[in-house]
Amino acid sequence: MDGYRALHDGWTLTSAGMARLPATVPGAVHTDLLAAGAIPDPYLGTNEDLVGWIGRADWAYELGFDWTDGGTDRVDLVCAGLDTVARIAVNGVEIARTANMHRSYRFGVHSLLRPGRNSLLIRFSSPYRYAEELRTRLGDRPSAYPEPYNFIRKMACNFGWDWGPRLVTAGIWQPIGLHGWRTARLDRVRPLVTVDGADGHVELHIGLERAAEAPVTITATVAGQRTSVRVPAERRVETLRLTVPGVERWWPRGHGHQRRYDLDVTLTDAAGAVLDRWQRRIGFRSVRLDTAPDAAGTPFTVVVNGHPISARGFNWIPDDCFPHRVDRARYAERLRQAAESGANFLRVWGGGRYESEDFYDLADELGLLVQQDFLFACAAYPEEEPIAGEVAAEAREQVVRLASHPSLVLWTGNNENIWGHADWGWSGALNGHTWGAGYYFDMLPRIVAELDPTRPYWPGSPYSGRPDRHPNDPAHGSMHIWDVWNTHDYTHYASYRPRFVAEFGFQGPAAYATLREAVGEPLADPDSPALAHRQKAVEGQQKLLRGLAGHLPVSKRFDDWHWATQLNQARAMRFGVEHLRSLHPLCTGALVWQLNDCWPVISWSAVDGAGRRKPLWYALRRAFAERLLTVQPSADGLDLVAVNDTGAEWRTQVAVARIGFAGDPLAKALLDLVVPQRDAVRVPLPPEVTTPDDPTAEVLTIAEGGNRSCHFFAEDVALALPEPRFEVRTAAAPDGLDVTVTAGTLLRDLALFPDRLDPASTVDDMLITLLPGESSTFRVRTETLLDESALAAPPVLRCVNDLGTRP
Repeated sequence: MDGYRALHDGWTLTSAGMARLPATVPGAVHTDLLAAGAIPDPYLGTNEDLVGWIGRADWAYELGFDWTDGGTDRVDLVCAGLDTVARIAVNGVEIARTANMHRSYRFGVHSLLRPGRNSLLIRFSSPYRYAEELRTRLGDRPSAYPEPYNFIRKMACNFGWDWGPRLVTAGIWQPIGLHGWRTARLDRVRPLVTVDGADGHVELHIGLERAAEAPVTITATVAGQRTSVRVPAERRVETLRLTVPGVERWWPRGHGHQRRYDLDVTLTDAAGAVLDRWQRRIGFRSVRLDTAPDAAGTPFTVVVNGHPISARGFNWIPDDCFPHRVDRARYAERLRQAAESGANFLRVWGGGRYESEDFYDLADELGLLVQQDFLFACAAYPEEEPIAGEVAAEAREQVVRLASHPSLVLWTGNNENIWGHADWGWSGALNGHTWGAGYYFDMLPRIVAELDPTRPYWPGSPYSGRPDRHPNDPAHGSMHIWDVWNTHDYTHYASYRPRFVAEFGFQGPAAYATLREAVGEPLADPDSPALAHRQKAVEGQQKLLRGLAGHLPVSKRFDDWHWATQLNQARAMRFGVEHLRSLHPLCTGALVWQLNDCWPVISWSAVDGAGRRKPLWYALRRAFAERLLTVQPSADGLDLVAVNDTGAEWRTQVAVARIGFAGDPLAKALLDLVVPQRDAVRVPLPPEVTTPDDPTAEVLTIAEGGNRSCHFFAEDVALALPEPRFEVRTAAAPDGLDVTVTAGTLLRDLALFPDRLDPASTVDDMLITLLPGESSTFRVRTETLLDESALAAPPVLRCVNDLGTRP
């Protein structure tokens, strides 16, 4: 903004009994202490346990700065984000107290500034002390973790989660600066973007803050259309409307182009001089949520531009415990990883943050649809002051802030709180206290309806649509599936016939290089205390082993444990996703928990805390394919389900074969398929290919258009997999090398892990099954000369066969 001066350089940080340290702004206390060598890296070893005191201390950020009066009417201190309980003083005069990480603030300071040297002091009180005092005053309420995160408007996962460390932060986490302005400024711009036939419409609701009683002019332009309005001196609000004929619509990825238009709003004075400007890129599209009851229950279908969307994607958590470290490049890498997996949908989970402009701009660009939770997660929340006022203020700010983004298609009231109230024993523990219902069923829907009626709102995730139904009823609305992982085998996914699954997941460890760097010692024992610190889920290590039972061999050797549990995670989630997609159009959503991690950990993610893709990511790239062939059980045997999530009819021939492990064909069939656009077709497979003579030594292959998938008739622990034999050849490639594996025997789920040799390396594919005589080439991207013999053997080159044959 014109007249803005960032105040980012020269800050210092101190606390009681501590020498003054240089501070980075935007930043956090933890990262400042780390940079000064005052604490060890909390992501390494068990250092997390050594820095818990930080969240219980008070901190002070101080800045001396020079200022010259530029002749403006007003000078404001603009704070984009303060974490969290802060007192702000300019030249020794306290100007404000704040207690919400999720809000921005603006304070008039012109009268306090003086030519020359000035001081700015921001004191942060302990988040723990604030939350615990409020808990005592308002009465305790149940939560998923024994931490007071529901009594402070701050990232809940700061206080630890079942995938994240307990690192309770404080600091100036977003930009801060001085804004000098005259006459008037654009206090808020709220665009409501709609389409009607071929025309696009923009309705701009604009609020002004004035420093002088003088007429001003607001001018808005978009796609060559322009409108202006003269605002008299006494007015503080105005509405402008523009129509764009023949508009090109914005579409989700896989449905069309992501056309965006520059929207410019300019404020000028009576002489035509520019006072303020607001610019965004907008997309014209319609969105609604189809929940009209049908014969099967209540659907939960996002409809964009009149087209029902089959949502496949991920839940998103903060990508770092210290969110100021997540820059645009990191957001771009992570969202590209989502898009390249075949995902078209992300849900921003309610225990983190309202995501940044960079996140949403990239989602707009990539065509990734976004569901944004309001920030309530896994706890009962008080509806009394001061929390209620903070919630209302943050919700109003964030709904307006994000209104310009076409990727945002759904607001959700909370994560699992309605479910928790119904199922987790909260009623007795509440003792009559409020728990958040007033937010989810009253305040938040009213705010969305008032400020952004172009988008739907849903009270919670999960929620079944009516208070007299169980909130996690599979037949109604959205649901979460967590009995799989917690208590049931992953094949239990097949028992569900849900309408939309907003969360389901299965754990697997991070990449070897990620864990090795984090643990700081050789990885030899999956039961080591160092590795146990990377497991935050209750009985997580036991659940990993229990999940292997009946599927893959269990080993105490770290390398085999690591490979088997990563593979089992990939198998479990591919099984679940393909089952859900085979139910189309009954089920219109499969959102995997989770895309990313905030630190190096054993978790449900597809991309680990260092940005490395786990085997799960590669499995999901197949399960998320726009055109999917999947073998599913039926009452009479096995069916082939063809899912076509494209805008064109799919006419194809599928070769189905039952093959012995030695490569000998035992039965064949050709199927001619015609699958309409955005539809699925289920075809019974002939008994001769689905009835094995020896289920332990035969495989069913499905081949179409150069792609092939394999269906085995028994679990790996029962298969007569041969001892693996193969040849490996390497050849230089422009960005690394090609590794070609030629099978001498059947090789199931062949995978290459070059990060064990070069932590910076990547591989383009994995989990490929080869029949004897077949070859596959892996592209390894690396700048390091890799040991070719190591590339050709475990633990770098793996397949399922070697789990049962290694000593």
